[in-house]
Amino acid sequence: MERALRKYLAGGVFENVAPKSSRNLSAVRGRNNRSTELCLRLALVRARLRGWKLHAHGLPGNPDFVFLRRRLAVFVDGCFWHGCPDCGHVPKTNTSFWRAKIRRNIQRDRKSNEELRKRNFRVARLWEHELQSDVRKCVMRISAMLRQKRKKRSLAIL
Repeated sequence: MERALRKYLAGGVFENVAPKSSRNLSAVRGRNNRSTELCLRLALVRARLRGWKLHAHGLPGNPDFVFLRRRLAVFVDGCFWHGCPDCGHVPKTNTSFWRAKIRRNIQRDRKSNEELRKRNFRVARLWEHELQSDVRKCVMRISAMLRQKRKKRSLAIL
């Protein structure tokens, strides 16, 4: 990973991450995180929204939830890791590394969105703080996107 980040750093050099910090950050779960993914999963079940798959492989960016028949990919983005404009931040230690890492994540997210749209998927990206503050609003947004797609299909049939 460090080699891939070097091209984003000024001079290609950054300070090494302390072993304790590295252990702590490697313990952060990318899947089944209680504050984000499990929260949305439970909310989708409660709202009786069906037809979704978790972590459908083979799609760009590996969306957290995919409604294949309705061509909707849903990502649950952590505010820190994906550079949330509202509450994301860059740590004060090893700043150049983290700034490059977060910038690279944002670029990868944009590329995933483009690739999914080329495959006729619509993309919903939900921030961690949105789920924590009002999960019902997030479910309503997904539900509205699903209804919107259904309307377009019925118009194509007529």
